[in-house]
Amino acid sequence: MASTPYALTPASLPTPSAVLEILKPITWFPPMWALACGIVAAGRPWSAHWWLLPAGVFLAGPLLCGCSQAINDWFDREVDAINEPHRAIPSGRMPGAWGLYVAIAWSLMSTAFAWTLGPWVFGASLLGLALAWAYSAPPIRLKENGWLGSSACAFCYEGLPWITGSALMVGGGAPSSATLTCALLYSAGAVGIMTLNDFKSINGDRQMGLRSLPVQLGARRAARLACAGMALPQVAVAALLFTWGHAGHGLAVAGVLLAQCVLMRRWLTRPRELAPWYNATGVSLYVSGMMITAFALRAGAGA
Repeated sequence: MASTPYALTPASLPTPSAVLEILKPITWFPPMWALACGIVAAGRPWSAHWWLLPAGVFLAGPLLCGCSQAINDWFDREVDAINEPHRAIPSGRMPGAWGLYVAIAWSLMSTAFAWTLGPWVFGASLLGLALAWAYSAPPIRLKENGWLGSSACAFCYEGLPWITGSALMVGGGAPSSATLTCALLYSAGAVGIMTLNDFKSINGDRQMGLRSLPVQLGARRAARLACAGMALPQVAVAALLFTWGHAGHGLAVAGVLLAQCVLMRRWLTRPRELAPWYNATGVSLYVSGMMITAFALRAGAGA
């Protein structure tokens, strides 16, 4: 009996470039940035813990984020064959079931490495891995519903790395309540960012029954929802910073939000065509506000 292209049978080894491609290094920046925000927010001296920064970056980016990308590419291979047939798995450059093997291997390596960095880091990493598999893999496959999938992805990209970074700097223990609050607020706002990424795959998602928010709501309604979803948590963060006595930082967060609103007005005129443009401009402002907030929390911690 002939084997199918993705059968669990021995196959030729993938090239290193194909493995790197499904790990998608370009996607590692958001969780690494969020982890850096957590490290800054913890308010601990960096010089005494210099080795934690490369350890945390390695965990958040190449390991956990790379693992989530490999998982998603494997379980999205049929969708990618429609939307992006040049990718490593649908094109055959990642042969047989090697995409699945890479996802499993990276999950095991991530778990082992996280274990060495303390209980909060280990727990956050396990939660992130569980959500990564639940997001892409049946029978749960959270991404089949845009509300659940975008929420899980946003939490993994922003909240969990931020919490992990702060936990690293406090010796693997619990971050402050202010850090947890801001991490969760920026995670909520990142649901809008995840919605942005779904505009490029509307056709394939619709054909494969993936109910992303642009598929469910239409491009214009999904774009308006994404704008509101990104803006409101930043309003809350700015208000909290004023309440906590960080008026300058609060004004700065409000300023980057105002700049985003100007860009949002243009995006909403042609949401599907301009989604990549807003992703490159508005999202950069969003994450700059995250770092401003982190320095406010650092100042509050007395560092």
